Amino acid sequence: MRINIRASETQKAILLSKKIDSTVEVIWSENNFAEADAYIDLLFEENKTVFDSIKNKPVIVNAVIKTANNLPSNYCRINAWNTFLDKEKIEASTLNIELKQIFENILNKLGYQCFFVDDIVGMIATRGIAMIINEAYFGLEDEISTKEQIDIAMKLGTNYPYGPFEWAEKIGLKKILNLLNELYKTDERYKPCDLLINETTN
Repeated sequence: MRINIRASETQKAILLSKKIDSTVEVIWSENNFAEADAYIDLLFEENKTVFDSIKNKPVIVNAVIKTANNLPSNYCRINAWNTFLDKEKIEASTLNIELKQIFENILNKLGYQCFFVDDIVGMIATRGIAMIINEAYFGLEDEISTKEQIDIAMKLGTNYPYGPFEWAEKIGLKKILNLLNELYKTDERYKPCDLLINETTN
């Protein structure tokens, strides 16, 4: 199988650390339309995909906020945000039932266990993390404690790998705010904290 992958250097290093199946030939591309059996765009949310002309092959994109309902039918979305791409399991979502097994096989060949979730904004993991980060900002705004102390308390109390502010920095605060804003359109619980908004825009 030949897979054309568009990725940053950091993302490329993460994928290369996985157990990629020996039957897979990977083409690393920034703007490369080389023929392949499947295409993966991990820069999809940051830059317009270069694979939008691919209509008859499976395309997997890093799309946490945009849902499959707003993507071409040959697309599958995954959660490849920072700190999630390096895990053993990866969240995926597609509305194309016929290609679902093919998408799973592709991700398996790249060393991932794939689990499919409903086609919702933020998928599962990032919705929870975004809410935790937002609540941490509310706590900081109320002067409950410092960023450093809140991070330490969360790691010790929940055994999370990062505290909420550490996680926000690794993912990117702008991505968190964009996700919260999108979720807030239908759910009041995700209203972004003013402090988070100010820190993102300043």
